[in-house]
Amino acid sequence: MMKLSNMVRGLSEDTIAQSLIQHWEHDEGSLMFWRASSNFVYAFENKQEKYFLRFSDQQESSIEQITDELAFMEYLRSNDYPCVVPVVSVNGKYIETVQHPEGAYFAVVFQAAIGAGLDESITTVQCEDWGKSLASLHQLSELYDSSSNRQWDWQDILQKINTILQSYPNEKEAIQELKTLTAYLQSLPISSSNYGLIHYDFQLDNLFYEEKYRSFNVIDFDDAVYSWYAHDIVTALDDFLDDDMNVDHSLVKSFLEGYHSIRPLSDEDVTAFPYFQRFMKLYQFSKLLWTLEGSDIVDAPHWLDDLKIKLVRARDRLRDGFQE
Repeated sequence: MMKLSNMVRGLSEDTIAQSLIQHWEHDEGSLMFWRASSNFVYAFENKQEKYFLRFSDQQESSIEQITDELAFMEYLRSNDYPCVVPVVSVNGKYIETVQHPEGAYFAVVFQAAIGAGLDESITTVQCEDWGKSLASLHQLSELYDSSSNRQWDWQDILQKINTILQSYPNEKEAIQELKTLTAYLQSLPISSSNYGLIHYDFQLDNLFYEEKYRSFNVIDFDDAVYSWYAHDIVTALDDFLDDDMNVDHSLVKSFLEGYHSIRPLSDEDVTAFPYFQRFMKLYQFSKLLWTLEGSDIVDAPHWLDDLKIKLVRARDRLRDGFQE
């Protein structure tokens, strides 16, 4: 998630979105705010077809990272993996840039995904298909030529966490957790069969299900990172895994059965699950610290206070977990 101060600025009267949308064909008056997290997303229409404009400032992502994200998506689509399609601008570009006094913003546009969104009421059959979809992505990732790819890896994330925590010396439990996880992850074996470019946000709000084909169309590859495939599984199942990592939960079991039907999942992978869950929570905690920095904004919009309360509660829950 971006800093709240950046979110307020980016959403101010939609000026940045309005500036960026001019680079793509669109129906006038159709641009509408959709959501904001690590980037801004707006929905719009062109000839009554739905599209999404996504943009972020240079503090959140670089143009090189976005270029590599799109290259990975193109590779997946060329191998018949169902993910959304980027749309070229009127200037013949996939990425457009606008300059504002506070810095540059980078934008891309995607076609709307085909299918229906699912939630926690997902069935065991759909969970099995969900697991198959992630396994198929990992299967293709194993063969992906990443020699020119500049996406982050898990060490970059640990370094980012460390940089943030250096500004919070009183977060002793989180600092100790970082040391523990760094030592553990450095001890894990890395091979082409257990490690590669992962989606890293393969949760249901980024997937759209086609019942007819029992397949998922995937969006939001902007968090893609090099790490262990087991890391991707744990992140995907975040809403279904408790702190005891009960993999016997019926939906979790169906997901893992679906995954295992496409590619192997070793006992070593499952043993690492609790550590990847801790990694995920520590990263979330550090991002919340970062997000809340400088959030006391004069003349802030009314929605900011409610969002701050929600984020502070989430930060405190994660902090309490480090003390157990």
